[in-house]
Amino acid sequence: MRPPTAGRAAKEHGAADSGLQAMDSVSSSPSPFSASSPTTQFENATAEDYYSGLQKSMHILSMVVYSIACLLGVTGNGLVIWIAGFKMKKTVNSVWFLNLAIADFIFTFFLPLSITYTALGFHWPFGKLLCKLNSTIAFLNMFASVFLLMVISMDRCVSVTFPVWSHNRRSPELAARIALGTWVLALLLSSPYLVFRDTVVSSRNVTSCYNNFALSDDYTSEATRRLWRMRHKVMIVTRFLCGFLIPFMVILICYSIVAVKLKKRQLASSAKPYRIIIAVTVSFFLCYFPYHVFSLLEISKNSSSHEMKMALYIGIPLVSSLAFFNSCINPILYVFVGPDFKEKFRQSILSTFEGAFSEESVLGSLTSRRKSRSASEAEVPRV
Repeated sequence: MRPPTAGRAAKEHGAADSGLQAMDSVSSSPSPFSASSPTTQFENATAEDYYSGLQKSMHILSMVVYSIACLLGVTGNGLVIWIAGFKMKKTVNSVWFLNLAIADFIFTFFLPLSITYTALGFHWPFGKLLCKLNSTIAFLNMFASVFLLMVISMDRCVSVTFPVWSHNRRSPELAARIALGTWVLALLLSSPYLVFRDTVVSSRNVTSCYNNFALSDDYTSEATRRLWRMRHKVMIVTRFLCGFLIPFMVILICYSIVAVKLKKRQLASSAKPYRIIIAVTVSFFLCYFPYHVFSLLEISKNSSSHEMKMALYIGIPLVSSLAFFNSCINPILYVFVGPDFKEKFRQSILSTFEGAFSEESVLGSLTSRRKSRSASEAEVPRV
């Protein structure tokens, strides 16, 4: 059988794609993060009306958040790209933050597609190619961002642990090559969505954009259902491990080493330059951790219970919106957490971002103090 209409699917479940039990419909969601799985029908008309009203509220909230993220993300990250890419001296730090801004800019640039999809009542008029690209770019942004944050933490750790070696080998050119490698890896991990993302046209000529994990329009056979469930679980677990858990374990280990080294050398004040990247890392964690939790709840054994369905129904649109918002918050952090903000805020925007992205003096100060014969001088770092 063919999946039911996109209108009914959107009415039933929307962004919450947890229907692993009854695969008799296709969920439409405004979010390219949504797995858009087949969903379970509600038992009676009263429950359907209640869920319909709640779903409408969630979709309105989603459109508001997406619009804000799009406006702030495109302008803010575009400004960062212009300044870090064309107006500043090329440094290792500027390369890192330029690539972070590019990832966020591309993602927020495509947000109008999701906004339009929601506003049209989950009708996708943009074709199958953009359906695939929209979801792929969302996960490309997620993987690229967390991989870049991991690389930055490793760069900071090496700079503090081996300052002389790092001073001689660390260069913008090497940073650019490493950044390119993170993009390639992120593209490989997000490429399955180019395969699984699909469109289906209903009897009412409404086109739905969803994840067709079984690569089939017939969910009557148990083999197809089993294949769909298996691929769905593999995608979510891989996304959690590679896009969250492993990178954040590396980040925590690297910054723990940095903290121990700075404390041992009594260079606590030299931790100031790390405020920006720590703030960006924490914001990524806070924005994406709830999303991964709800994704894992989708494939849990309790996902079929009424309470869990309600939690997923309400929670997934909210956590997806929170994940979206991460793409527009970084430029704000660059300004407000950057060094000497109170002074630089009164200066031009260019000066503000230059202060945020400037190559910090930690490496230079550590190197010079290691070469110094005076122990007292080594305890008074220049910041």
